Amino acid sequence: MEHILDNPAWNAMASANRHLTGGNDSARYFDKAVSPFAALRENSPKNFLLLYDLLPRDTILFVTPVEMEFPCQWKVAAYIHGLQMVHDGSAIPGDIAADLVPLTRAHVPLMLELTKLTNPGPFAERTIDFGHYHGIFEGDKLVAMTGQRFHPPGYAEISAVCTHPDHTGKGYAKQLMIQQIHRIRQAGETPFLHVRYDNHRAIKVYGSLGFATRREVHFYVLKKADQSA
Repeated sequence: MEHILDNPAWNAMASANRHLTGGNDSARYFDKAVSPFAALRENSPKNFLLLYDLLPRDTILFVTPVEMEFPCQWKVAAYIHGLQMVHDGSAIPGDIAADLVPLTRAHVPLMLELTKLTNPGPFAERTIDFGHYHGIFEGDKLVAMTGQRFHPPGYAEISAVCTHPDHTGKGYAKQLMIQQIHRIRQAGETPFLHVRYDNHRAIKVYGSLGFATRREVHFYVLKKADQSA
């Protein structure tokens, strides 16, 4: 039986994140201002064609547990090799000493500025709608933040973990992660996350907080091919 995290985007879009999506019972996509991800219930040629016809934009981000070749309607514009890590339920070391501020729509310009600088993954004007974003400020400057993205049944993904390069080494990301882990576990769910396979520093931090690699994952930026040629 396929594990729910083998298709995390679809299982999130079909449940708790459904209100942020368009599509139907076979193919769904997030609003462009929320996230570039799209997903299929089953990765079949028929559903890829369906997504092509449904999608109101030209580009998507697609995650899969196996490397893939795609139907001719789509071309691969970029590829990222990643790891999916899941929290093992162990005790979380360390305390939260920093002042963690809940982030609101008023903070979105600062969030966009920070993510543009640090590139933790796709972040747009309405990514905050996934919820549970917290940040750390020094003065009026947002210097670190994290929040939630995919929310399939029983799990919650920690996402957009980032720290301004002038403020690394202070443990800010770790404290934000601890807060997110506590929040998710208190809700009776299991934290998980995705990370580039070669981001060894982040993988080490996540491991120290109880995350273990579940499997490799593959991210593809797909663009609609020119069908007129």
